[in-house]
Amino acid sequence: MNSQLMKMEAMANGYSEAIALDVNGNVSEGSGENVFLVRDGVLYTPLMANSILPGITRQCVMTLIREMGLEVVETAIPREMLYLADEIFFTGTAAEVSPVRSVDHYPVGAGRRGPVTEKIQSRYFEYIYGKCPDRYGWHDFVR
Repeated sequence: MNSQLMKMEAMANGYSEAIALDVNGNVSEGSGENVFLVRDGVLYTPLMANSILPGITRQCVMTLIREMGLEVVETAIPREMLYLADEIFFTGTAAEVSPVRSVDHYPVGAGRRGPVTEKIQSRYFEYIYGKCPDRYGWHDFVR
């Protein structure tokens, strides 16, 4: 219910999506997605303890990030980091890996998908479409 109300409020105010904050004012999640920020080449995502959805896609993306040799930190993320981030993206079953172009009408980075998000998105789709070896047992092929 909260996620639906978040989404409705966001859309009523001219936004496509909402980012929730936890009781301490830290970034929690989107209305149906997990959130990642990139700052100076390091990726940040909220702690599981911050009342976030334990997303399967989030976990897969974190595995791919580490596989790519990038650093991902699970930590409390103050709201202000949304405005300082070089890149932000959502992950989720429906969202897959989706860049965020603006927050509160302020552009994120250059206002388009950034290079780190692009790399992660490309690698994610390679796995999803079976274009690389499945080292993690994620694929179930159906005839």
